[in-house]
Amino acid sequence: MKRLFLSALLVTSFCNAQVSSAPVPPKQATTLASDQNYSPRINYQTYFNDYITLRKNRPADLIFIGDSITEQWRWGAGSPVWKQHFEERAIDFGLGADKTQHTIWRLENIDLSAFSPKAAVILIGTNNVNDTPEEISDGVKAVITATQKKFSGIKVVLLSILPNARATEKMATVNGLLAPLADQKNIFYLNLAEKFPAVGDNWKGLSKDKLHLSAEGYEVWASELEAILPVVLSK
Repeated sequence: MKRLFLSALLVTSFCNAQVSSAPVPPKQATTLASDQNYSPRINYQTYFNDYITLRKNRPADLIFIGDSITEQWRWGAGSPVWKQHFEERAIDFGLGADKTQHTIWRLENIDLSAFSPKAAVILIGTNNVNDTPEEISDGVKAVITATQKKFSGIKVVLLSILPNARATEKMATVNGLLAPLADQKNIFYLNLAEKFPAVGDNWKGLSKDKLHLSAEGYEVWASELEAILPVVLSK
């Protein structure tokens, strides 16, 4: 009897050891905040701080969150459109080369307490080109979560990732994973990609680099967004 008890104890100990030694799946890089695109960008830090200081005394119902496609609203091809539609009511929180993990870090660490936007316009993920569609989708979800944590009660307008020469099929798969996130209450999905059809070896609304937007592309974005904003802000 004693021998049986000892045998059972050894088996139990072995099983527990097996369980405890089982590898824990690593968290995806796309969801882990990283400052690797912000800390080296001293010039960006300076001009963005200046921009926020200037914006503090003006209303901001909207915040645009994303990478260079969002950043270029302010100083690139989108500038004239921005001035016409959003200059007086929005903050541009874009940074070129941002991946989802970089945007998460900026949301968690940059002081935006002077603002209380009612809606966030999120377009992110195209720079996560080397990640799987599932990893990119999870990263975008984490950006949404960080945004909602940053601004209590904020509504989210989630944009489909736009076509580009690097990974159109992959990003289309990501969009299929993102669309179901919309609940038409707190999160609204805007399928902007369908407004950028293929034209020859490029896409309507994209610049010659087949990645960033032309002025026409920003006009399309503004028009589609303006159409959905009354619904979003009324919720």
